[in-house]
Amino acid sequence: MIEQGRRELQRMRETPEAWRELRYEKGAAADGYDCDVNAVRRAQVLWALQYDRRAGDLALVRWLAEAEALCRREAPFQGLTEEAELAGFLLAEYRQVEDVWTQWELKRANFDTWCGYDIEHVVAAGVATTIDFVRDSEHPYREEVLDRLLGDDGQPECSEDDVVAWARRRRMVFPRDPAGESALTWVARARLAGADETARQWLDRWAAGRPRDRETVSRLRFELADLGAFAEAAAAQRELVAFGGTAWDRASAWLSLAELERKAGGHDAAWAALRECGRTLGDVSGWTEVGLGRTFVHELFLLAGEAGDDLAGAVFAEADRRAAVVPRLPLVALQAAAEAAGRAGHPERAGHYRRARDAEQRRIDEVMR
Repeated sequence: MIEQGRRELQRMRETPEAWRELRYEKGAAADGYDCDVNAVRRAQVLWALQYDRRAGDLALVRWLAEAEALCRREAPFQGLTEEAELAGFLLAEYRQVEDVWTQWELKRANFDTWCGYDIEHVVAAGVATTIDFVRDSEHPYREEVLDRLLGDDGQPECSEDDVVAWARRRRMVFPRDPAGESALTWVARARLAGADETARQWLDRWAAGRPRDRETVSRLRFELADLGAFAEAAAAQRELVAFGGTAWDRASAWLSLAELERKAGGHDAAWAALRECGRTLGDVSGWTEVGLGRTFVHELFLLAGEAGDDLAGAVFAEADRRAAVVPRLPLVALQAAAEAAGRAGHPERAGHYRRARDAEQRRIDEVMR
């Protein structure tokens, strides 16, 4: 990944006309959702820039930061990515006050960036310097930026010392030496690049020798599931179940285990986990009125729709029974219920759930008008 990025970076340095290859470009991903078809190439160049920073790259970094801002604004699931933060940090390191507008574009790109993208990016050139620059400008974002940077008393929300301390922390997050990166960073980057085998190697390296505490096992389970290693993720989830916790925690843990076992093809194990989840929910006050309860019923219907003939009937019967006491099932759960009923040989119940599904779809359509 790094070598590819280095080659691309060198080409960008030699041929600015090639920068357009790194622009945001809307396309369709394999799952059907919108995506940025140049996201990986742009990320590889950003990674290379992190480890080879030069004064002459300012214009390129600006181009990349602008592309990341547009990508975050257009992304169907919004989110704040490492690539957006890295682009913003690399730009901040140049401490050029005119970059306040690009930094603001990153900050305001979506709800997640608004909450998670540090305001220190915006004032990286200096708090007083940036505020004076914005005040003297006629930029369309002038009032927005001043409103965010200044408190009700007209004083800056952060100090010069805050910015210095922030920059120091960010340099630790984005070290200049690849050897200073966490193995989990390389897992995420390999996943983004589509190199799942490399990601798994880095994950195994990270997990080797670590204590099997809740934090480690939880992260391992998440990463394994993200790599599609559902059986191994289920094994890790079983370790998490053993950590116990409140009734809510235990029910949630059993439910997660059931989902992973189902995705791994372990239908009997998934059914056993769902039965444990159902028993544990009995100790959760008001569980039928919360998302955990609705997700539990949804998972029952999903398993009923996928299990073999000898199991599907029993699982559907339990799902149907539980659904009767859980109001406001989401559209996806009602769809799964209709499919499971047909699979289990209950045409009347299939019709019932199809009608409920269609009614919920009409309700959603009305709300969205």
